[in-house]
Amino acid sequence: MNVVPDTSVVIDGRVSATIDDGQFEGATISVPEAVVAELEAQANDGIETGWDGLEELQRLADLADDGVIELEYVGERPNAIERGHASEGEIDALIRDLAEDLGATFLTSDIVQAEVAEAKGLDVQHVAPETREVDVGTLTVENYFDESTMSVHLKTNTVPMAKRGELGEMRYEEIADEPLDEATMDEYAREVVDGAKESPEGFIELSEPGMKIVQFRDYRIAIGRPPFADGIEITAVRPIAQTDIEDYENAEELKDRLLERQRGVLISGAPGAGKSTFAQAVARFISNHDYAVKTMEKPRDLQVGPEITQYTELGGQMAKTADALLMVRPDYTIYDEVRKTDDFEVFADMRLAGVGMIGVVHATRPIDALQRLVGRVELGMIPQVVDTVVYIEAGEVETVYDVRTEVKVPAGLTEEDLARPVIQVTNFETGDPEYEIYTFNRQVVTVPLKDEEGGPGSESGVDRIAKQEIEREIRSVARGYVDVLLKGQDRAVVYVEEDDISTVIGKGGGRITDIENRLGIDIDVRTHDENPNYGGGAGASANGSGGSGSGSQAAGQMVTPEITSRHIVIPVDGNHGETVEVQAGGDYLFTATVSRGGEIQVSRGSAIADELEQAIDRKDPVTIVPS
Repeated sequence: MNVVPDTSVVIDGRVSATIDDGQFEGATISVPEAVVAELEAQANDGIETGWDGLEELQRLADLADDGVIELEYVGERPNAIERGHASEGEIDALIRDLAEDLGATFLTSDIVQAEVAEAKGLDVQHVAPETREVDVGTLTVENYFDESTMSVHLKTNTVPMAKRGELGEMRYEEIADEPLDEATMDEYAREVVDGAKESPEGFIELSEPGMKIVQFRDYRIAIGRPPFADGIEITAVRPIAQTDIEDYENAEELKDRLLERQRGVLISGAPGAGKSTFAQAVARFISNHDYAVKTMEKPRDLQVGPEITQYTELGGQMAKTADALLMVRPDYTIYDEVRKTDDFEVFADMRLAGVGMIGVVHATRPIDALQRLVGRVELGMIPQVVDTVVYIEAGEVETVYDVRTEVKVPAGLTEEDLARPVIQVTNFETGDPEYEIYTFNRQVVTVPLKDEEGGPGSESGVDRIAKQEIEREIRSVARGYVDVLLKGQDRAVVYVEEDDISTVIGKGGGRITDIENRLGIDIDVRTHDENPNYGGGAGASANGSGGSGSGSQAAGQMVTPEITSRHIVIPVDGNHGETVEVQAGGDYLFTATVSRGGEIQVSRGSAIADELEQAIDRKDPVTIVPS
């Protein structure tokens, strides 16, 4: 009797099991080289099934040595094209063809393979895959835990470590005297994976080359292997606390807020602060109040009741999970963890679809959680996506923010024409506004309304933002040092080098006026000699209509600029790589560095380009003067 097994039945170990049952005793087992190639590729990629299949081939070799069967390897190894199309059935087709050529019994545990082979007239024996569920006892890694252990960290040639203590007071400490060798670590890792496969209380959450994540009872266990890791590593995590929402400060107000209507909530905090513990308490609370609650997790490690279904990535994408959940129509979804841009986009899409969303986010300050939405969600939509931020520290609710939009003049600014949509972040307990988020000079800024340092005389957040923006504008045209002194909410003095006065002011005060209009602040431009920090002295000044900005006529190289669709290109003979001044009609325009190609490019649409174009239209001579 001749038997040709396919890859599925070799991986399952059912070939040797069937022989042990006496069914194929004395038969010739013809293993296709295509099966060996597939198992070898999987093992090289660190995929466990590859190793399982190779172990089965060794068992068959032992049975052949004992004279129970005859073992041979037949056929040719698949080429690169065939291997590349393995998922489309090319390898399976090669194995079926080989069984047909040999007139052999085709042995498989893949029902699709069996149906196709029967349709082609092959003698097929389908062996159902093993589905036994056994009561797996205590894993060895569990013995490293005690009541205060949150996580255990094992690695080849390293002494076992653990994080132990209370929330917010964790200690990372050695829990053994000797390091673990590679054989022991490999044994531990295989025990975890086998336990997850065999026990109804476990499952493999993630299986990638070099990395497996297993959920086994209350433990989330990550196993890293080379080449992904530089050695075998096992990290096992277990929740050490389960709380109710009543255990937290502001519990009554938070409960009323969550039950009032579906909310958008970010639960934030540092790693190990107790974010997931609080999220679990919230999930149980809203589920107990007649809300349909689901979770989105990768990996699934929230400890919630069976009435809350825990979903992971669908087809490797949380966006597909979200599409499925919208059909399920939950009232609230717990998203653990919201980290990447895709996560924030999915969170926002579900929230805007009307689903209550509670996201778990890493953040070192309460405001940081909200800032992570900036740039990922349109600014005006943020309060519709997130209206509540809860910050957890050392297992306690440290801060709760209320987030809303109001059209107003931002705090610290006075001009009515500066009114705009402003996101107000208010302390939920005190009702005091603590931050404002808005667009300022084409940039999104987050302005603290209170002194974050707490020191007397320190600048407010508005002052810091205003100074930064003024400095940025002035430094874009000045060559030397710039110092800004705020004189009030709508007035500032800028101190620059004497050589920069005319550059900053611009011809007829035009440049400084443009800056004032953009910022909504009146600006006096003075030299550093007038800075009270450096002592008095004479100097030029401007407040938008001040100094002329004219410079003296200087000898230089006459050039003919070329205007393109996007740039004004100024050709320069010599001076390559040097800094030069560009003048028009004897008036200083700007300073630039000549490129290696012997030219200066100015982007059209900028204030400098506008002045240069006007000079060209007036036919003013354009000259290049070494700086």
